[in-house]
Amino acid sequence: MGKKVDKKVQRIHDIYQYSRTDNRIQCEYINQKGYDFANDNQLSADEKISLEEQGMPTFTINRITPVVEMLNFYATANNPRWQAVGVTGDDTDVATIFSDIADYIWDGSNGETLLSNAINDCVTKSMGYLLVTVNPDADRGMGEVIVQQPDPFDVYVDNKSRDILFRDAAYILIRKILPKGHLINLFPDSKRKIMAASSNSESYENYSEKVIDQEQHDFHFKEMDSNNAVYSSKENELLEFYECYEKEKVAYMNIFYSVPPNKEVIQNIKAEAARQTEKMRVEMLVQFKEKQQQMEIAVSEGKMLPERMQLELQKEQELMEQQLQAFNIEVENRLQQENSKTENRVVTEKEFNVLIKNKRFENTLIDSIKFHEDIIKLTCVVGDKLLYSKYLPIKQYPIIPFHYKWTGTPFPMSAVSPLIGKQRELNKAHQLMIHNASLGSSLRWIYEEGSVDTDYWEKYSSAPGALLPKRPGYEAPVAVTPFQLNNAFFNLTQTGKQDMEYLAGIYSSMQGDISATQDMPYKGMLAMDEYGTRRIKYWLKHSIDPALKQLGNLIKEYSQAVYTAHKVFRVVQPNAIEEDKNVEINVPLYNDLGNAIGKWRDYATAKFDVRVVAGSTLPINRWAYLEELKQ
Repeated sequence: MGKKVDKKVQRIHDIYQYSRTDNRIQCEYINQKGYDFANDNQLSADEKISLEEQGMPTFTINRITPVVEMLNFYATANNPRWQAVGVTGDDTDVATIFSDIADYIWDGSNGETLLSNAINDCVTKSMGYLLVTVNPDADRGMGEVIVQQPDPFDVYVDNKSRDILFRDAAYILIRKILPKGHLINLFPDSKRKIMAASSNSESYENYSEKVIDQEQHDFHFKEMDSNNAVYSSKENELLEFYECYEKEKVAYMNIFYSVPPNKEVIQNIKAEAARQTEKMRVEMLVQFKEKQQQMEIAVSEGKMLPERMQLELQKEQELMEQQLQAFNIEVENRLQQENSKTENRVVTEKEFNVLIKNKRFENTLIDSIKFHEDIIKLTCVVGDKLLYSKYLPIKQYPIIPFHYKWTGTPFPMSAVSPLIGKQRELNKAHQLMIHNASLGSSLRWIYEEGSVDTDYWEKYSSAPGALLPKRPGYEAPVAVTPFQLNNAFFNLTQTGKQDMEYLAGIYSSMQGDISATQDMPYKGMLAMDEYGTRRIKYWLKHSIDPALKQLGNLIKEYSQAVYTAHKVFRVVQPNAIEEDKNVEINVPLYNDLGNAIGKWRDYATAKFDVRVVAGSTLPINRWAYLEELKQ
């Protein structure tokens, strides 16, 4: 009988198997080849052996690495910057400090290096990733928001996703193969569960086997085996480690309810109502005496009977009491309404169903609106064991993709892929030219066996002024000269270089080559710099900037969920001239009795929108900037 596997664990394994489609495997193979070419690993083992057997050179003329380096420079010349715009006036003060908190998180995570690596993956492997998460042990257990950079080949995205940032994906899965000892270091509280876990043989087939089958050798795959002296033999066993992020729709209730005043306030309201009623009574008594005096004059003049006067005065007293009573009730109601607050809260539907059973709450409920909202669920699995499953305090996936050329699917195109063919053409052309030149300088000979001393000829046949003896009675050896290459063949290399510059959008002038600009006027060079970088700016605007904006939004959501206590951030300024900045949030406010009554700069409840500063990562042409300031 087979071992029973948890349904949640089996579901994660099924998701992984579903993600490993032929398109995914082919995409990995193509992008791995591009990564290899960018790292000057451009010949397979069989190609090297074949060239060596033919006596041809095995060197390569790498024109791809400079292209990758220039694209990386343009995309990471400066750190990205974010701006926050408050929704209301109360949120403006808190929104202004978001950029400082983002700089603090970015600097603490060494974001400059992570972004550089992600952009390099984007250019060479078609896609790079950044991951926003929380280190719960940092700051003495208070937690810190951090940024990480997963490897692109470890990330599996829902194949049906059609959003450039994968916001419509049903899941995003990260899969790694790690020794048990490493996993125990990552999750020390789950040591017993990790040691009891076993590998799933069906999902253990890794990408490197596919690569080797297709004769693609690479620098990327790190061999994982059980010969590791760091851990014990049991801890050296390899396990699959899965982190699966999924979106779930959760029902919420947007409720509006009134909060009645407390007993002390009610007593104050009654006292105020009594005071105003008494003031009204005094006024009405004066009016009553005035009417009584007028009636007495009318009685003395014979215009009114005494009995009528008594009757009218009695009616007037009853009316006065009714008016005072109604006035007192009106004042109390008005004061209670002024002191009653209408509050708005968002609770889950389950919490609302519990609250509505309370009659007091039901009486104060004004309105309720049901809606659904996305929430991210994280499930972690090692082997055949479930580590944990929890909901994250964010609404979008914490994994941000950086594409080079988005194809409308989770399988984009890299900057290196279109250059591979031209790179092979250049390599082959140079190899043939050098081989032809080598054959012309070291001639081959056709001779009759026994006509020459072969050892002597091999040693001195190419030496200047050498005397080469021939045995009598034999024909003289005949030199075999190589065929002369066509002149058009020599132009092939120059055309190939130009084609690569055109395909990549990185021209020699952008790399400091003065041959094309030495006779050009200053404004012409500025115009060339502007026109030459338009393709790069298009890529940054439509691929990198949206990803950086999403990164800023995730930093905002995570930081608001983590930084709820009083905290002081020390932001290191990049300019050594400026002093480091201290930013303080959630500052408690106290009353005269020393009790906390609120917060100043309440960061967790502030509402603001995050925007990335367009072009903040681009390099600055200092000469053009200086000219603009002078103008």
